[in-house]
Amino acid sequence: MEKGNLIRIEKKLGDEDLILETGKVARKSDGAVWVQYGETIVLVTAVISSAVEEEGGFIPLIVDYRERAYAAGKIPGGFFKREGAPSSEEILSCRLIDRSVRPLFPKGFRNKVQIIVTVLSASESNWPPILSIMGAYLALSISNFSSIEPIAGVRIGRIDGRFIINPSDKELSESELNLAIVGNKEGLVMMEGEACKVEDNVIAGAFQQAHSSIQELIEIEEEFISAVGKEKKEFPLYEIDVEMKKKVVAFACDRVKAIEKNWSKEEKNAHMEKIKEETLEEFLTEYPDEENDILDILNEFKKERMRELIIKEGKRWDLRGSDEIRSVSCEVGMLPRAHGSGLFTRGETQALVAVALGTRSDEQRIDGLHKEEIFKSFMFHYNFPPYSTGEVRFLRGPARREVGHGLLAEKAIVSILPDSSSFPYTVRLVSDILASNGSSSMASVCGGTLALMDAGVPISEPVAGVGIGLIKEEDKTVILTDIQGMEDYLGDMDFKICGTREAVTALQLDMKVSGVSIEVLEEALSRAKKARVFILDQMEAVIKEPRPRLSSHAPRITILSIPADKIGELIGPGGKVIKGITKETGAGIDIDDAEGKVTISGSDEEGVRRAVDIAKSIIRGPEVGRIYSGRVKRVTDFGAFVEIAPGKEGLVHVSQLSDKFVKKVSDVVKVGDEIKVKLTGIDELGRLNLSGKGISK
Repeated sequence: MEKGNLIRIEKKLGDEDLILETGKVARKSDGAVWVQYGETIVLVTAVISSAVEEEGGFIPLIVDYRERAYAAGKIPGGFFKREGAPSSEEILSCRLIDRSVRPLFPKGFRNKVQIIVTVLSASESNWPPILSIMGAYLALSISNFSSIEPIAGVRIGRIDGRFIINPSDKELSESELNLAIVGNKEGLVMMEGEACKVEDNVIAGAFQQAHSSIQELIEIEEEFISAVGKEKKEFPLYEIDVEMKKKVVAFACDRVKAIEKNWSKEEKNAHMEKIKEETLEEFLTEYPDEENDILDILNEFKKERMRELIIKEGKRWDLRGSDEIRSVSCEVGMLPRAHGSGLFTRGETQALVAVALGTRSDEQRIDGLHKEEIFKSFMFHYNFPPYSTGEVRFLRGPARREVGHGLLAEKAIVSILPDSSSFPYTVRLVSDILASNGSSSMASVCGGTLALMDAGVPISEPVAGVGIGLIKEEDKTVILTDIQGMEDYLGDMDFKICGTREAVTALQLDMKVSGVSIEVLEEALSRAKKARVFILDQMEAVIKEPRPRLSSHAPRITILSIPADKIGELIGPGGKVIKGITKETGAGIDIDDAEGKVTISGSDEEGVRRAVDIAKSIIRGPEVGRIYSGRVKRVTDFGAFVEIAPGKEGLVHVSQLSDKFVKKVSDVVKVGDEIKVKLTGIDELGRLNLSGKGISK
């Protein structure tokens, strides 16, 4: 439907209506699309600046994804009560959109572009980031930017052997698969997600199902773009002077080829640095303002040479075969105070991963567009310090890449963790990348598995990860196993695949070209499985299974069931009882009255044991014939009053204090003594009768 400059189309998609609209809001942007599916609405805008980024390299694209709390009818938490810095979920959504649209821009495009996604309404049925990918493509397509090939994305789950496109939050809670997949007409361009140990052939089936659904969305997009029909503008693409390029390549050719020796990354970098200096010295006099272009020519030639070696000669930059994995070494238990640690080294990439175990109070509270508060008991954080690549730069907070890599590793490992009922710990893994030459996130997954086993966390089985690359020239395609940094930067694909020996647990795909066929991805899955088995063999040679006991520095946790009518008794008036137990034992006590559970935790094993005994005595109530360890509260001429549980006192008559004759009570016990007594009876008034006779001291 068109009304003035308003363009709107509405299509039935599944059980709900998909609405695409432009021309009504955000009219100052170059392209603005209102995308609504059911009750979820995102506004996506694109602005293409006339400003040109002078330096080459990455496309000057900025993507921001922001959720408004009112989208879920909520008021933000915290002191300021307004949205602050983007959350991890928002950062991950930014990355999903950026990685989907970046390959759409032609080489040499240097105008600054900003895409902003604002989540205006969010339901539990439809996931805003998937709509945002469609909106980002459409906002660019209806702007004055030149025509680009269509892309669309879906989220796919699987329940009871059946694939579900764009599952609801409820369906995802039952799903063994959660993948965000973006594709074009020919193949797939991006994916991110996790799987609950799903076989490779099922993953391949998900690719097929997703690509089929993507075609339906692309048809709707093309209809919308045709209805808008906005005039396009020619943006000049930056081109390097042809004559200068010929001269620089001729000068540097033999020097670059010399790197083909089996040197380390540092040696190759040093050699390239020397080539840069010599080349600049040679040409800056003739081309004084073209330093960046000269360096770009060198990088491009290095890329072409590397690709030529692989395609024509079957040689990789480090002389490995296409399916050969770099040397692997593993070590555990290096950090005595961490609860577990693992050092994983593959080639020149090295990750040190440590695990810390905490209690329920250490869980992370997620304040997002959720109906209820979400608490995370497993976290994986990734750090990429500048020294890992031999660089100098300021240390700041985690960048988007660091957040994204941590979340990928988290997805890879979460499915092998024990459930909270059998292992009631909060688990935090931290990966510090000590050296990097490609696939540091996959090294983090391997190091994380080693650290968990070193900590004694009862994982179901170990997990490993590997990066699979691709070089594609015309009709020739070469798949590369375990890509290093240069092959990632200069290649066409980075496909990270994590899993056990038999199944996949997490995936991430990024393409540098327009897309990749599902057949190539299936071959990549097969390569990755073979590589995982090899890596897992190396890991299990160092530590085969989780240690039988937790670290002595880890907290001890015990969970007890408690009837609803005993909760008040355990808490006591004004919290007197529970506070008393905590003060006496040093243990922390947390009561979940909804689930009827009491969690007792602490770093002192004896203190936790004592708190558990006290709590059990309250939960069970006094049991005739049971022996208790109690504390003397009062001493009288006729006996001693002993507290066997908080608020539960009984009398040990003088005649029952000992197997021997007792003349005076104070000769045997005094206030504060801890003694063992047996509950011999409870009278009609509920008074407890205790005895110290016949009990071994």
